Amino acid sequence: MKIDAWLNERLDRIKEAGVYRNLRTMNGAPIPERKIDGKNQTVWSSNNYLGLASHSRLISAAQEALQQFGAGSSGSRLTTGNSVWHEKLEKKIAGFKRTEAALLFSSGYLANVGVLSSLPEKEDVILSDQLNHASMIDGCRLSMADTVVYQHIDMDDLENKLNETQRYQRRFIVTDGIFSMDGTIAPLDQIISLAKRYHAFVIVDDAHATGVLGESGGGTSEYFGVCPDIVIGTLSKAVGTEGGFAAGSAVFIDFLLNHARTFIFQTAIPPASCAAAHEAFNIIETSGEKRQLLISYINMIRTSLKNMGYLVKGDHTPIIPVVIGDARKTVTFAEKLQDKGIYAPAIRPPTVALGESRIRLTITADHKTSDIDHLLTSFHSIGKELHII
Repeated sequence: MKIDAWLNERLDRIKEAGVYRNLRTMNGAPIPERKIDGKNQTVWSSNNYLGLASHSRLISAAQEALQQFGAGSSGSRLTTGNSVWHEKLEKKIAGFKRTEAALLFSSGYLANVGVLSSLPEKEDVILSDQLNHASMIDGCRLSMADTVVYQHIDMDDLENKLNETQRYQRRFIVTDGIFSMDGTIAPLDQIISLAKRYHAFVIVDDAHATGVLGESGGGTSEYFGVCPDIVIGTLSKAVGTEGGFAAGSAVFIDFLLNHARTFIFQTAIPPASCAAAHEAFNIIETSGEKRQLLISYINMIRTSLKNMGYLVKGDHTPIIPVVIGDARKTVTFAEKLQDKGIYAPAIRPPTVALGESRIRLTITADHKTSDIDHLLTSFHSIGKELHII
């Protein structure tokens, strides 16, 4: 059998299951109103929570650095890829996250894989939340340590597993801050309390919380007023640029620089991206208006959808999962939304569990109240049509 015939058989199986995926072409800047595959749509699936990806100050900062440093970094940070902008941004992130130091990676995915594959050793164990992001799961798989999964944000189960793993040399609790598919917030205060009791280290992936949670957008650490051992994050969501980071003690960062393969062997992000991210943190630190507007939108949409009769998961975060259940019906729902000019793709297995297919709305501060009115009216009419509400 030729390889294409074999692959087509596998593709046919996912098509029959209703979980086939394809790319959509975005024409224009990352703002709510844009053309997708040539059709005007309002986007409700972007992680650009504060609308900074198209902010004029970020664009100007990137353009200035682009003229001085060029389009690419030309190598890994340890060869020719390190610039003053990489170092300035790391210092900015460390201050923002209230840690001693920080280290940039080329993506949040690479940061998670780099930390988890290099830090825990063979006689250690990682306790991982059931709904952690794929990058954390892959990092655990590449680690020499054993991995034990605890039920999603279930502190009783976590404590039981901490108690059962005392024979290991070290214990690492790894968790998302905000979980990307359910929109739930990890109870970081309780996790750190358990970690102290059972002599464990806490690693938090704050990808969706950075810039969103906390009085100044500091993330789950600020939201709960605690200090985990290690914070991992991305610059591609509320910060509006690209790249990832790990933040913690100066010794930890020195260790990563010498051990994390996804840092050592990866080409550095361009200095222009660092300059744009640096400016984004300046905006986040000095202005809370966008964050407050975002919170008001979240409350409005969550309350309205629940009152319609929808099953809405999660906490008060920009991620609002509306569970439809059946994968095919969810795809139909998403298609009907697109017919009304609303882009919110269906989320299906294996991204979520069987029977948990959903429309995962993500809210940004750049949406308008008229956008919200149209979204809610559409959800009401489609829900009635498909006998969901």
